[in-house]
Amino acid sequence: MAGKSDYFGLSYVVSLILAIIPVTSWVCGFVTRFMEGKIVAGLIRLIFGWNIIWILDIIFMAVQKHIFRLLNV
Repeated sequence: MAGKSDYFGLSYVVSLILAIIPVTSWVCGFVTRFMEGKIVAGLIRLIFGWNIIWILDIIFMAVQKHIFRLLNV
């Protein structure tokens, strides 16, 4: 069984599927960052998460099993 992944502690396969769908990737991405306490990173995802960040999320989720983190402060 796959271990926990980035979106709300869901499995890797479910998180990868959510990352592939643009709307769910956008919503789950900024909600995840807000839940981590990263307000600025969440706002950046809220504003710019529908384009290049979405593509980077798919790549990072497939390769490293977590979403792209532009700001990890």
